[in-house]
Amino acid sequence: MTRIAIALQNDFADWEPALLMAAARYYLDCDVVTASPDGAPVVSMGGLKVTPDIGYDAISADAFDALVIPGGYAWEKGVAYDFTDMATAFRDQGKVLGGICAAASALAATGVLNTVAHTGNALASHQRYPTYLGAAHYVDQAPAVRDGGIVTAAGSSPDTFAIEVLKALDLYGPEAEAELSSFAAEHRG
Repeated sequence: MTRIAIALQNDFADWEPALLMAAARYYLDCDVVTASPDGAPVVSMGGLKVTPDIGYDAISADAFDALVIPGGYAWEKGVAYDFTDMATAFRDQGKVLGGICAAASALAATGVLNTVAHTGNALASHQRYPTYLGAAHYVDQAPAVRDGGIVTAAGSSPDTFAIEVLKALDLYGPEAEAELSSFAAEHRG
């Protein structure tokens, strides 16, 4: 069974991981596990109070197939968790690593995006971090980018992000496509 860890923290953008979590759990029978820094409840930007399954200390690349980090206002407030060790471990073990919105910039801060194609809300958001050296690999105006097991997306693209994470996990087949393709339809036109 595919295991996906969703790393939540206070003020996370609740809409960003929601479609991925529902599709993976309900339609694809994945084990979706939510986590917070200390395992305590967190509150999303929309006021959704989540009691996570585990703390971040229980997330390891040995135990999970993917680590997904939604964005939110923790970075703007200067209270976001430092994902460097976790992100590096998932990348080094060839596991799927996803960051959307501010979390894409958080991945930039860890250095894991320095040599892979990626995107996010804006290149300038990534360049705030001195450890980010991947500007040449930044794909501007892309809703989501997948390079190997690393998936990044703009905060306005949770549907495309979900699809690319599932593709990275080799779970995006006809059933997932049937369930998720209609969500992106509102962006066509």
